[in-house]
Amino acid sequence: MPDRLKSAIRDIPDFPKPGILFKDISPILSDPELLQHSIDLLLETAHLDRQKIDKVVGIDARGFIFAAPIALALKAGFVPVRKAGKLPWKTFSESYTLEYGENTVEIHQDAIQPGDKVLLIDDLLATGGTAAAAVKLINRLGADLVRVSFLIELADLKGTEKIDAPVTSIISY
Repeated sequence: MPDRLKSAIRDIPDFPKPGILFKDISPILSDPELLQHSIDLLLETAHLDRQKIDKVVGIDARGFIFAAPIALALKAGFVPVRKAGKLPWKTFSESYTLEYGENTVEIHQDAIQPGDKVLLIDDLLATGGTAAAAVKLINRLGADLVRVSFLIELADLKGTEKIDAPVTSIISY
């Protein structure tokens, strides 16, 4: 069924700015069978080998959609990595560049304990800036980052080269 997932993804040219080809996952999200299957595949391809995961980190905002149900399935906590200024407690920040600008993400300073086994989830890997920033935040908290998993990878952009952790993805373009 990865082919069904791939065929459900819409290409939106010039969004959010000219020259960007946006991969719209809304059709997957609106179909309960495809949504469940995408979550199941993310769990399966994470290659956790029965490791106990303490926290599942999701990247703002579409990563939350997948990370929260995966956290529940693993009986783990869910931790959001959010855009700057969105978290109410003390945070650590990491700035990065992406294919259409610059951004900063944050994590609560007490969200992950040293030694926690962590799985990081996001919907799409492009140039790797956002994921690399999230990895730095997770490492700063002393976690054991087990894997970074994506629904979609834009392989030509070589984002995996920026991520200092094992990476898997379900769909590759």
